[in-house]
Amino acid sequence: MRRRGFLAGALALGASPASARPVMAEHTSPRAMLSPPFRNARGDDLSLSDFGGRTVLLNIWATWCVPCREEMPTLDRLEARLGGEDFHVLALSIDRGGLDAVHAFYSEIGIRHLEIYLADQTRAMLGFGVVGLPTTILIDTRGREIARRIGPAEWDSAAAISQFQRTITKGRAGR
Repeated sequence: MRRRGFLAGALALGASPASARPVMAEHTSPRAMLSPPFRNARGDDLSLSDFGGRTVLLNIWATWCVPCREEMPTLDRLEARLGGEDFHVLALSIDRGGLDAVHAFYSEIGIRHLEIYLADQTRAMLGFGVVGLPTTILIDTRGREIARRIGPAEWDSAAAISQFQRTITKGRAGR
């Protein structure tokens, strides 16, 4: 009888609607982060501290990464919907082809809302602890990692929007 109760509970959990599950599992407590340098399309040197006070969704990707290419339009739509003074999608390319490769890719697939950022592949992967692409890190307004996902996602889904809106609201309250 206890076994059946356990199995029924497990099946019910697995049957919960995908929209009710967060797209990223959040850590039990925020984690300090390193910030290797990166630059924007104008060539300005930046670090995560330049985005302090905003919730940031850092997506580390490359044009040669098929799952990265497939999820990029969802990140673009997310930035169009939530981007502003409280939230920013930081799509950080680690392409060795440089800015030209990223510009060409953005043009090819119609990316209109994401800014271009580029980092040295080795420094970014080591500094951000990347073990696979894409890697996406949710960063709170104090620059701490609060969630991480390895692999693609539908970043503009209802579940993702809901999770990010909750995080943005917490960030506003913490100022």
